[in-house]
Amino acid sequence: MTAAPRLLVFGPGYSGRAVAGAAEAAGWAVALAGRADAPDLGAVTHLLSTVPPGEDGDPVLARFGATIAAAPVLRWIGYLSTTGVYGDRAGAWVDEATPPLPGSDRSRRRLAAEREWEAAGAGRAVDIFRLAGIYGPGRTPFEDLRAGRARRINRPGHVFGRIHRDDIARAVMAAMAQDRAPGVRVLNLSDDDPAEPQAVIAEAARLLGLPVPPLVPFDAAWESMSPMARSFWAENRKVDCRRTKSALGIEWRYPSYRDGLRAILAEGG
Repeated sequence: MTAAPRLLVFGPGYSGRAVAGAAEAAGWAVALAGRADAPDLGAVTHLLSTVPPGEDGDPVLARFGATIAAAPVLRWIGYLSTTGVYGDRAGAWVDEATPPLPGSDRSRRRLAAEREWEAAGAGRAVDIFRLAGIYGPGRTPFEDLRAGRARRINRPGHVFGRIHRDDIARAVMAAMAQDRAPGVRVLNLSDDDPAEPQAVIAEAARLLGLPVPPLVPFDAAWESMSPMARSFWAENRKVDCRRTKSALGIEWRYPSYRDGLRAILAEGG
């Protein structure tokens, strides 16, 4: 007899709570686990980790690896990683079959964590979700524009992919609903419209009816960037998700940042 679906989400953050909410709405039993929690995995059938790795590896597996391996009815593991593991491709396209080539320490740690989860999930279905830049309610250019701190950095041809929070939940739910044989699968979560950040900010300003911020030369902006921001701007790639959407039988609810921003604003964002 197959156990009733019960989801455990490690990492009750922005994406983790969105997945948990979608699962609860679909009638699943759901539990969230933070860093200080010691959850019971006895009845857990599906496990999702949104927790980033540290310098010493994946903190969830360091603490609960043996417990996860011994979980009696666990049949699916999901891990939220990043498209950063593909590294810089000088603006070229990558897809799910592209070999990773991480260029930063943070992305190399992510790739190592993917490998840890693949090993931990031996004998079970494992889905590695590689996410582009996450946005959604409360995480848009609207906030910076309203506060007067938005900057449009001028670097023509340098594009980023994005994925709406609700499309992350949509993809994870579709993956969990599949009755899949044991094995590892890579799924890319990025919208269909990789775009220059200055274009996204301009569109957000237009939607708000605010002046479009002037362009800032890239070299001048670089001097004041945080190390994390510099690592993002050091890489340029476009992410193809056609295989993922086909495998999951879905289309994005927000295939472009334009769709996502309009919806967020209409919902009161």
